[in-house]
Amino acid sequence: MTTGATVWLTGLPSAGKTTIAHELAGRLREQGRRVELLDGDEIREFLSAGLGFSREDRHTNVQRIGFVAELLARNGVTALVPVIAPYADSRDAVRERHETNGTSYVEVHVATPVEVCSVRDVKGLYAQQAAGELTGLTGVDDPYEAPVSPDLRIESQHQTVQESAAAVHALLSERGLA
Repeated sequence: MTTGATVWLTGLPSAGKTTIAHELAGRLREQGRRVELLDGDEIREFLSAGLGFSREDRHTNVQRIGFVAELLARNGVTALVPVIAPYADSRDAVRERHETNGTSYVEVHVATPVEVCSVRDVKGLYAQQAAGELTGLTGVDDPYEAPVSPDLRIESQHQTVQESAAAVHALLSERGLA
């Protein structure tokens, strides 16, 4: 049985979380690893439909994702989880779930500054917020509690996607998870 793990990539919208996760997934699959990518947008559509963006709803969403990720990881899958997960207590609860079950968990903070994210603006959220069409944008007018001591911090504005994915892969290899 292959050892599974959850790789939780947290950061602001347009930080590069999903792009890095896709690159990492390809590397891991090339090695024959079983990998699932739990995309935050897909989870909101299928698993957390009906939830809004209040603190309570965001917490519920993160706990649902954490449950699925831990279940996959416990069964030998590397679960890549690129989600904002803005609150430290929500992320801590997910980490604790993994620790309680003896499941490997790696937290990666994609620490891209909001100024860079707003230029990337992959989904047009920053433009909508600036135009007054959107409120509650994480890191702008809604809080983002950056991890104090993540397993890895990536400043994606200073390296390529491949270099970022390689850094995560190196950490997984060091821990016997890749």
